Amino acid sequence: MRNDPKEREIYKHFKGNLYQIVTLAKHSETGEEMVVYKALYGEGDTYVRPLNMFMEEVDKTKYPDATQTYRFEKVEAVIDPGLEEFLDAKDYEEKMRILTHLHPRITDEMINTMAMSLDLDIKDDDIEARYDDLLSCIAMRARMEGRRLRN
Repeated sequence: MRNDPKEREIYKHFKGNLYQIVTLAKHSETGEEMVVYKALYGEGDTYVRPLNMFMEEVDKTKYPDATQTYRFEKVEAVIDPGLEEFLDAKDYEEKMRILTHLHPRITDEMINTMAMSLDLDIKDDDIEARYDDLLSCIAMRARMEGRRLRN
């Protein structure tokens, strides 16, 4: 018996792509349990699939070369605690503080994850330029957020 996916867990599709669980949901008409998940590649599209289909075994007749047992399998990723803190931050000011603290050890993967969590497109460039772009975007959102709170 497999455990249901949980928010933020990472799963690998048997064809190789990685996805992050957004949430579990229920179909409004049928009550069927659904998995809402986001691609960790490309444009980061969000998908919905019935839970039972998400958890099912790969059809080895149709896909004889598949190496996974299940359509989606949980990936035990080690997430930097600073990245996790960034993702959990309540506002943009806090995200800026955390990002600045992470600067000495920032990686392209961390920048990609942070940008995706904010629906930002940070262009491929050297790591410092990407860091600066991300910090600039977050600073702009922090200013906008501050203005909204004052109005």
